[in-house]
Amino acid sequence: MHASPSPLIENYLWEAGFWHVATVGRGCKLYPKLISALIERWRPETHTFYLPCGECTVTLEDVSLQLGLPVDGHPITVSAQSSNWPAMCYELLGAIPDKMEGGKIEMGWLRDTFPDPDENSTEIERIRYVRAYIL
Repeated sequence: MHASPSPLIENYLWEAGFWHVATVGRGCKLYPKLISALIERWRPETHTFYLPCGECTVTLEDVSLQLGLPVDGHPITVSAQSSNWPAMCYELLGAIPDKMEGGKIEMGWLRDTFPDPDENSTEIERIRYVRAYIL
């Protein structure tokens, strides 16, 4: 699920407010030396980059602008607490992984279980694929 999203699921990603996140980095050139320099200057205890020109803190507004995610209004989801994670997984994805620890699902299982949708896939299959894609 690392490729560009299928045109068959674009409308679902737009509806979930996730289209911009799904397309981040497509066609962008990465500069490993710049990324390494930023990592070296990051201080996790203060969530701040310490640069020669001063400190730089990434804010929620910055993330919103970069990823195109709304930060105002109603949340897309809430924190989920469940005593029956397999049942919740089945309700949302239509499948239950063989191996689950709490609410954790292995990414490989998602890739193997949810193949790219095709013209013959049903709406529910596409919705489940989009949920897996977002995860």
